[in-house]
Amino acid sequence: MKAARLFKNGGSQAVRLPAEFKFEGDEVYIKKTRYGVLLLPKSQSPWKLWREAIERYDFPFMDERQQGEQVREGLDELFD
Repeated sequence: MKAARLFKNGGSQAVRLPAEFKFEGDEVYIKKTRYGVLLLPKSQSPWKLWREAIERYDFPFMDERQQGEQVREGLDELFD
C-alpha cells in the first residue's frame, strides 16, 4: 500500500498524492467513512462509478432462494 504526505494549507489539511494517483480536473468528491476518507473523481458521476462496479457481478443475486414463506399471525387483517 502506498502512502501520501499530509500538510497544512491555511487552516485546512491537504494530502499530496503520488503522481500515479493523479485526478483529472480541479475537484474531487470527498466522503468520510468510519474507516477513513474516500476520494472520487468529480469528472465522473459517482453513480457511474457505482454502476460500473456493480456490473462486474453478472450472476443473478438471490434469483432463487431456498427460504420458505413466513406466516405471521395478525398481519392478514391489516391488508384486507
